[in-house]
Amino acid sequence: MPIRNERPPMQYRRFGKTERELSVITLGGMRFAHGWDRPREELPQATIDNCRQCVQQALDVGINHFETAFGYVKSENVYGRVLTEELRVPRDRYHLMTKGAPKTADETKKLVEIELKALRTDHIDLYAYHGINNEEVYGTALAKGGPVETLLRLKEQGVLGDVGFSTHAPLAIIERAIQTKLFSFLNLHYYYFFQRNAPAVALAAEHDMGVFIISPNDKGGRLFDPPELLRQLTAPLLPHQWNARFCLSSPNVHTLTFGMNEPAHFEQMLGIFPVSAPLDAHDSAVKAQLDARLALDAYSGYEGYELAGDPSGIVIAEVLRLRRLWKCYDMLGYGRYRYNFLKSPDHWYPGAFATEDNLAKVDRSRLPKDVDVVALLRETHRALYRE
Repeated sequence: MPIRNERPPMQYRRFGKTERELSVITLGGMRFAHGWDRPREELPQATIDNCRQCVQQALDVGINHFETAFGYVKSENVYGRVLTEELRVPRDRYHLMTKGAPKTADETKKLVEIELKALRTDHIDLYAYHGINNEEVYGTALAKGGPVETLLRLKEQGVLGDVGFSTHAPLAIIERAIQTKLFSFLNLHYYYFFQRNAPAVALAAEHDMGVFIISPNDKGGRLFDPPELLRQLTAPLLPHQWNARFCLSSPNVHTLTFGMNEPAHFEQMLGIFPVSAPLDAHDSAVKAQLDARLALDAYSGYEGYELAGDPSGIVIAEVLRLRRLWKCYDMLGYGRYRYNFLKSPDHWYPGAFATEDNLAKVDRSRLPKDVDVVALLRETHRALYRE
């Protein structure tokens, strides 16, 4: 489907108490050519060209929100170059989000100065503390006189527009961060194949916070490269198109980040429109088909979240989720991709593999009597682990 020249079909939603009208699709800045190569300030022509093409296409289809982070290496610098010099986009035509994870007040002020310079702007519309993923980072970010307090002072000074946080944390930590009432928005994971954070989305709505969904196409199931079964179940939409509609069927979800870096990505993105809240009849029927597949596995209904903090180091609920997606949706490739990403210690995607040594450390006193959790973990490890 070619990109059309008439008025784009983009839809917009109020981003909570920030009062910003954001496009429901955000251009994520993680995937530009050579974007992860150091040094961060050195911009190859291929990186500039790729970013320029993507930003121009994004503007052409009505996207008005660009997302990046200090941790994305070249991303802030190339966005700054393209938006201000290459395309000279008027500053009031787009909203800019970046992120950082400083540990002290002084680090926060210095980091924001670096980011302003990289982005070639005098203000950042939306600034998220990057990765409130566990208790330790929560404590660092929200310490008295620490990073979040400093970000809020910079907001008072007009350097930052609104302050939020991004998170890969367990649900309880996300909810606690929301309840501090310090933040105007949050970035979190929520998709059809990971609905655990639905209560956090609802709680954010109670606090009138903007809700930004992280990586629906990649972390949401590598839906840009789906198994044939998923293609059949969501047809005529592609799986990542249907998943976008699922996410946006909640009026409490405001924008999804798409890491688009080639023309075909924009062409496919247009296929999600129009979105409706709630789902229309066809998309509801697709959801019913997907839901029904959970009945194909006797253990799909057991999630295991109450086993968090097991002494084995295995994040049991996540391993069981990957097993469920493999057994019910043929998502073996995604399962291998995510399972082999597990790292311990690591607060972005933590967890130990379900090896025999680690299975021996599982606290069996906490396991349900009617589910052989150890056997399920062992089965999943054998199917997904790659040396």
